[in-house]
Amino acid sequence: MQVHLAQPRGFCAGVTRAIAIVERALAIYGAPIYVRHEIVHNRTVVEDLRRRGAVFVDDLADVPEGSTLVFSAHGVPKAVEREAEERKLRVFDATCPLVTKVHKEVGRWRREGRSIIMIGHAGHPEVEGTMGQVEDGIHLVEKAADVPKLPFTDADTIAYVTQTTISADDSRDVIEALRARYPHIQEPKRQDICYATQNRQEAVKTLALSGVDVVFVIGSSTSSNSNRLREVAERQGVHAYLVDSAAHVDPKWLEGVSAIGITAGASAPESLVQGIVEWLRENFGPIEVKTLPGEEENVAFPLPKGLWESDLQAARAATGGLARELAGLSVRPADGDQKA
Repeated sequence: MQVHLAQPRGFCAGVTRAIAIVERALAIYGAPIYVRHEIVHNRTVVEDLRRRGAVFVDDLADVPEGSTLVFSAHGVPKAVEREAEERKLRVFDATCPLVTKVHKEVGRWRREGRSIIMIGHAGHPEVEGTMGQVEDGIHLVEKAADVPKLPFTDADTIAYVTQTTISADDSRDVIEALRARYPHIQEPKRQDICYATQNRQEAVKTLALSGVDVVFVIGSSTSSNSNRLREVAERQGVHAYLVDSAAHVDPKWLEGVSAIGITAGASAPESLVQGIVEWLRENFGPIEVKTLPGEEENVAFPLPKGLWESDLQAARAATGGLARELAGLSVRPADGDQKA
C-alpha cells in the first residue's frame, strides 16, 4: 500500500503561536489559565491543554476577576475586549496576526464611512470576532447567490473582507459576483485568505491528483480550514474523509484501496498524521510513505510581552524547573522589543 503525504500540512504559524501562548502562560503564571473559546479548533490540542490546566469558556462571566485570560486564535469582538478590561483580567491575545490584519481593515474602512461586506461562514468565531470590530455597517455574505440580496447601490461606498480560512475557490466566486455588481468596491491591499490556508488547499489538490484512491483530512469537525480541505479533495473527484485521529478511521473505507492520501488542517498536530501512518502499518502490513513536493513554510509570529523566553527562564528559576519543556515552538519576541 502507498501513502502520500501532502506538503505543507498541519500546524501553521498562527496556531503554533496560539498554543505557545497558552503553554507559556501556564508555565509562568500557573493553572488555571482561562481561554475564551477553544484556542484552536482541534479536539486533541484542546484536551491536552485542558489536562494541563487550561479552562475554556465562552462567557467571561465564568472567569474570576483578576485571572489570566487568553483570547483564541480566531479573535474576539471589541465588546469582549472591553469586558475583559473592565473585569481587570490579565489578557494575552492569541489572535492570529493575519486575522488582526482583517480587523484593522474593517476598523479603518468603517472610520472612512464605508459599508463593509464580510465573506465567511455564519456562526464561525472568526466571523463573529471580525464583525464585532464595529457596531454597525457590516454585512455577511456566504455565497455568490447572496450578493444580489445586498442593499447597496452605485452611490454607496463599500469594501469587502474575507474570513481567513475559507475556500479560495468559494471566495473567488463571491468576489467575482461583488466586482460585477459593484465595480467601485474597495478591495484589501493583500487578500485576506491566509498563506497557510491557500498552501494547504493547493497541496490537497496535488494530493488528490497524485493517484490516490482516498484522502484522509486530519482535523476536527469544528475546524473551518479542515472542512474546506475535505471539500477541495472531493472536488478533484476523490473520496475524502475528515477524521480526528486514527481511532476514527473506518477500515471499510480502505477496501480495494491501494494508495491513500493524508493531509492535516492547520490546527492538527503532526503526531496525528504519524498516528494514522502507524495504524495503517499495523493493520495493512508494509506501506510505502512518500511526501509530495510542496510549498515550504518558514513563517513565525511573535509572542506577546510577558511570555518571552526570559520570562520562562525566570519561572524556571522560581519553581526549580518545568515539568514539560516547550521545545519545537517557532516563536520569537515582538519586532522592535528587546528581551529583558
